[in-house]
Amino acid sequence: MSNLTRRQLITAAGVTTFAGLPAAPAPVKSPFLISLNTSTLMGHKLPITKTVEIAAKAGFNAIEPWIRELDDHVKSGGSLSDLKKQIDDLGLKVISSIGFFDWIVDDDRRRATALEEARRNMELVQKIGGLRLAAPPSGATDQADLNLMRAAERYHALLEIGDKFGVVPQAEIWGFSKCLNNLGSATMVALESHHPNACILPDVFHLHKGGSDFGAILKLNKSLFHNFHVNDYPAAIPVDKVTDADRVYPGDGGAPLVQLLRDLKTIGYEGALSLELFNRDLWKADPLEVAVNGVKKIKALIAKA
Repeated sequence: MSNLTRRQLITAAGVTTFAGLPAAPAPVKSPFLISLNTSTLMGHKLPITKTVEIAAKAGFNAIEPWIRELDDHVKSGGSLSDLKKQIDDLGLKVISSIGFFDWIVDDDRRRATALEEARRNMELVQKIGGLRLAAPPSGATDQADLNLMRAAERYHALLEIGDKFGVVPQAEIWGFSKCLNNLGSATMVALESHHPNACILPDVFHLHKGGSDFGAILKLNKSLFHNFHVNDYPAAIPVDKVTDADRVYPGDGGAPLVQLLRDLKTIGYEGALSLELFNRDLWKADPLEVAVNGVKKIKALIAKA
């Protein structure tokens, strides 16, 4: 936080910038929040305060940090209340956060330990003003015979913990998993959890990897999800070979993103598009340039859609 207090916020022509640093892209009307998932800059090994600063300068209006970044911030002597103030002062929302805990597994002891970790994660997210937490099928990715009705019961238990913190866990789709690997299975778990806050976390890459029909988004209610991980994948790489590291900027690959954005608008979705990349080449580039280009790519697709 100390780095930010030494900088003076300047507002000129409706664009907020920092003294001596590049201006953010000009505002473009968007029906969606545009968020930075911090994995996009993970390889730069920046402190979370610097990543937040970059997100604001680049023109994002939300951020999606990883729990381990919050842990590192606290271990290095940082204050979560100061981090929240920085985020608030820059006009950003913490739309979600990324953590890993084995909430879905059959083993009772492992699941009990995972729920304690989920509580810890949710407390961290709450302290920075966060709204949601990813809940992927961690620990059960090799289990093809996982009972989805039991998974729904476990998701309900997780949601009840979230109620205590005001943080909603999102059933996240992992396309490489053998369970919760597509839109249908994640939606079933959410609906059968019988909890009013139940929701899913879709991802362009994972929908492709898990064989989901992008057009099925039109069959969903906008209340079923509040955050959508956006990225793209090279069309030339077979689906069984493509990996997280192959993700590229939205619009630079083969995903039907223009139609997807049109479909999201059709169902009235007004949540976040959160840029989530793990591209090693981008980790070698200037982080502010990476972030600015991400905003430009997303806004270009929105304009085209």
